Amino acid sequence: MTERTGAAGRHVPVLRDRIVELLAPALSRPLPDGERPVYVDGTLGMGGHAEAVLTACPEARLVGIDRDTEAIRLAAERLAPFGDRVTLVHARYDEIGEVLADVLADRAADRPDDRAAAGATPGVQAILLDLGVSSLQLDELDRGFAYRVDAPLDMRMDATTGPTAADVLNTYDAAELTRVLRTYGEERFAARIAKAVVRERERAPFTTSARLVELLRDAIPAASQRTGGHPGKRTFQALRIEVNAELASLEVAVPAAVDALAVGGRLAVLSYHSLEDRLVKQALAAGATSTAPPGLPVELPEHRPFLRLVTRGGEEPTEAEVAENSRAASARLRVAERTRPSGPLAERHPAGPRRPDRPHRAPSANRTPAASRRTSSTHPKGTR
Repeated sequence: MTERTGAAGRHVPVLRDRIVELLAPALSRPLPDGERPVYVDGTLGMGGHAEAVLTACPEARLVGIDRDTEAIRLAAERLAPFGDRVTLVHARYDEIGEVLADVLADRAADRPDDRAAAGATPGVQAILLDLGVSSLQLDELDRGFAYRVDAPLDMRMDATTGPTAADVLNTYDAAELTRVLRTYGEERFAARIAKAVVRERERAPFTTSARLVELLRDAIPAASQRTGGHPGKRTFQALRIEVNAELASLEVAVPAAVDALAVGGRLAVLSYHSLEDRLVKQALAAGATSTAPPGLPVELPEHRPFLRLVTRGGEEPTEAEVAENSRAASARLRVAERTRPSGPLAERHPAGPRRPDRPHRAPSANRTPAASRRTSSTHPKGTR
């Protein structure tokens, strides 16, 4: 297990300077009544991006969200010098709307305008979603995210609740395992691996990663292993996404984040594999596209785009950054700016965004209820 040390020495934020450059304009515009701009870090991790943004934008306040209690603890220590500018919340990023309603309710109540009177949550100026597994989770070997060491098959980003990777391996039938591996890991040999898992667990349940890696080495043809990288790469990714309902959460989180932006506010999303990036690209492109029916002579205001794409496509890190931080290699950054008010994005899609399904998890464990969700400020002490 990796020694628990301070966050700053363990974490190199991906595309840190570029993210600050792109979000700073939204956090530097004057606001009415002397309000402080709000930056929301929906995937706080060890607080590297948050520290950089708060340093560059001295008027901004932070609402930091993370499902990982150890990340909250480390980030609180790192961000303690910023005092009462920081509020940290233990929650998932797809709960961003509920979190902001809780945390910013006092801000709305203090403003004697129509929006506050209506009980609306004020819009925020900048949001960052840094997707995927964090450096903290990869480095804490006992969390089970790394396939190169033997560790318990856990893979939960919130280690306090929910099914583990071992639960998935030991309870899903072959068809479900095949679906998970093929959809979330893009694994060519998904069916072969699933059958091997079902056969092997009859002998003994899976508990640690070494046995799974051994199975994968046997199930995946040697020729594919020579050209396709470590045999555990795709399976471990698929299990992690399934355990944490990552794509389902993302489908909810991006529209919720856009809804939370004030006009002129910016959303930045860092993704690390094609499945994530595709969802982000589609969601932002939809907001930046007119919904006017073809042939309509005049575009009505409600049909106009409500987003402007700030980046052209997905920006990649430089070769120099990848040389310094190899975990940045697959990163893609997309940023969009809110250009006008609109109704909630769920209203633009009649079915609405789907709440993440979590197999084997009791409904009460799906989220921390607003009444009991724990928040903390780093002033005077930043731990929850």
